[in-house]
Amino acid sequence: MQVEGFLDRDRGTGLWLLGPELYLLGAGSASRYDVTDVALPFVQRLAHITGESAFFSARRGDETVCLLREDGSFPIRSHVLYEGIRFPLGVASAGQAVLAHLSDAEIDAYLAGHDLADTYGPAHEEKEVRERIQQTRRCGYSVNPGLLVAGSWGMGAVVFDRAENPAWALSLTGVDHRFAPDRQPELGALLLDAARQLTIAVRK
Repeated sequence: MQVEGFLDRDRGTGLWLLGPELYLLGAGSASRYDVTDVALPFVQRLAHITGESAFFSARRGDETVCLLREDGSFPIRSHVLYEGIRFPLGVASAGQAVLAHLSDAEIDAYLAGHDLADTYGPAHEEKEVRERIQQTRRCGYSVNPGLLVAGSWGMGAVVFDRAENPAWALSLTGVDHRFAPDRQPELGALLLDAARQLTIAVRK
């Protein structure tokens, strides 16, 4: 692996690191899979309009990974999400939104194979997750009422690929009083509009 360039070894520490060939492979596939340049202005606009922290995440199998973060003007921030962090579907607001837009059969198979409550607590029992799926389907956007960190709320909306699969998500996070019930429809409408426009943009 080292000879082929897939691994490299730090001479000082002896630790194995990802090698330069992986960088070249990633660069070669970026034009096909990397849509962060397209998503960035949408994330920035959401942060600017709402004052909250805005994010763009991608689905990778049974997880979402955060690719972009833009902080808004509100001085108190949530630091639950950052670029590179991964969560299983159904946990953070992005993953909640993606999970809700899968088929019933896909949801059943996913929940049968993942015990979210074992890692993330009783709020992620299957019954609770299914209730949030139904709420997301009714509203179009997900709401995470401080399930990861108390007092840190999030909302998310799905971005679809050309095959109508829920491939990405836009989300907002902030302190609980900024996501009060009377403001959620406003934030949800902004997320859904941005997600719709980004869906169109990534298909071009």
